[in-house]
Amino acid sequence: MTRTLITGRYVIGFDGQGHVIIPDGEVVFEDDTIIHVGFGYAESVDERIDAGNAVVGPGFIDLDALADLDSTVLGFDNAPGWRHGRVWASTYVERGPREVYTPEEEDAKKHYAFTQLLLNGVTTALPITSLLYREWNETYAEFARAAAIGAELGIRLYLGPAYRTGASVVHPNGHLDIHWDVPRGMRGLEAAIEFVKDYEGYADGLIRGMLAPDRIECCTRELLESTALAARDLACPVRLHCCQSLLELEAIHARFGCSSLSLLEDIGLLGQRVMLPHGIHLGGVQPTTKTIERDLDILVENGSTLVHCPLVSARMGHFMNSFSKMRTRGINIGLGTDTFPPDMITNMHTGIMITRVVDGNETSCSAADYYNAVTLDGAAALNRSDLGRLAPGAKADITIFDLEGFHLGQLIDPIQTMVMSGSGRDFSRVIVNGKTVVKDRKISGVNFQYLANQAQDQFDRLRASYPERTHLHPLEQEIFNSSFPIAYLEKK
Repeated sequence: MTRTLITGRYVIGFDGQGHVIIPDGEVVFEDDTIIHVGFGYAESVDERIDAGNAVVGPGFIDLDALADLDSTVLGFDNAPGWRHGRVWASTYVERGPREVYTPEEEDAKKHYAFTQLLLNGVTTALPITSLLYREWNETYAEFARAAAIGAELGIRLYLGPAYRTGASVVHPNGHLDIHWDVPRGMRGLEAAIEFVKDYEGYADGLIRGMLAPDRIECCTRELLESTALAARDLACPVRLHCCQSLLELEAIHARFGCSSLSLLEDIGLLGQRVMLPHGIHLGGVQPTTKTIERDLDILVENGSTLVHCPLVSARMGHFMNSFSKMRTRGINIGLGTDTFPPDMITNMHTGIMITRVVDGNETSCSAADYYNAVTLDGAAALNRSDLGRLAPGAKADITIFDLEGFHLGQLIDPIQTMVMSGSGRDFSRVIVNGKTVVKDRKISGVNFQYLANQAQDQFDRLRASYPERTHLHPLEQEIFNSSFPIAYLEKK
C-alpha cells in the first residue's frame, strides 16, 4: 500500500452535505482511495506533495465528453448545418455511406481527445463522437481499443458504441427527413450490450459500460424499448441526446404525437441512470407553459439527469431555459463539453453568464452552482457517491489548479477566481484512481507535438471529405467560409 499526502492553499473538501473550502488543508489517499481530508494527519506517509498556492479539488466529470476532432468547430461560422455537411445528403446515402477514418485514425483521435480531457482536469468522461463520419454505428472493436487507450492514459471512462436505426438526411430540394436501417440499428444495440458485459470494471474499475443510442429522432420505438430493457438488465447508464433541436421535436410529434420526454416516459426509458443532453427544447413541437411544465414534471418524477453543455449550445445560438430554474425544480443537471476545447472552466463561465442573461437576474446562479454540477451532480448522474468529492472513502480523483498565474489577477475566492479568470490550462497536476496522470502539465510518455500534428493532418482530410456528404455537393471552399478574403500578394 502507498500513502500520499497533498497540501495546498485551498482544499475543496466535502462535509457530507456539500463542498467546503479548507484553507491550508490536506488530503491523504492510500492507493486509489482517499482516507483523510482536513488538517493534522499524524500517521506516516510514503509521499508528500506540496501543491503550494493552488486549489486542491475533486476531478471533473464530463457527461458528454468530446472524443472527436470536432465537427462543431467546422460549424462555428458555417451555418445552417444542413447546408454545410452537418446532415447527410440523400445522394450520399444512396451511394452508400462510408467510414471516413481508418481504424488507426479512430484510435489516434481518441488518444488525442482523452489526453486533452485529462489536461483540462477531467478525470471521468463519457465520450461522444459524431456519427456523420461513420458508415452507420460505432463498433465493438473500436471501443475495445478505446478502453485500452483510456486504461493506458489512466482516465476514468464510461464507454459504449453509439447505435441508431435512422440518420437525418437532406434531399436536393432541401427537404429534411430520416433514412431508416432498422436491422443495422438493432445489431448495433446487440454489439453495445456485449461490450458492456465484457468491459464493465475493466482496468481495475477505470472502465465501465454505458448504452449510447444516438439522438432520439434517429431511434425507432423498438430500439428505445430494447435499450430500456437492456439497461435494466445490465444496471448501466444510458445517454440519449434529447430535447435538442426543432427537427427532433417535429419528427417525434409526427411519429408519436407527443413530446420527446413524454415518449421516453411511456417507453420506460427514464430514471436515475438516464442522462439527456441537451434539454434546450421542452414542451414538444408547439410548446406552451402547460406542456413545458409537464416535461419538467416528467424529469422530476423520473430522476433523470439533464446534461448541460453551455459552450457548444451558446456557439449555436440557443441555451437551456434555464439551469437555475430547473435546479430549483429539483432536476439533476450535470455538465458536458461536447466541443473543443474540452475546457470545463470555460463551460462553467459561459454557463453562468448566459444563465443570468436568460433569467434576467445576476444572482440566479453562481460559480458554486456550476462547480457542483461538474462534480457532485455529475457523480449523482452515474450513481457514484465515490466520485466528484474529496472525502474519506471516495476515489482518489484529485486535481491541482495553479493560482500562481499572472493572468488570474487578484484572488477573490478560490472557486470564483478559477471560474472567472482561469481555464483548463491552469491545472498543473491531475490524479486519477490514486495515480498521477498529469504532472507539471505533462503526461508521461505522451508527445503533445506528435499528437497535434497527427490530429491536424486527420482534420484536414476530414474537411476535404465534406463535399461528398454535403447538400448539393459544393466545393470544400464553398462549405467552409474564410473569415476574411484570402489575398495572395506578391512578395517584394
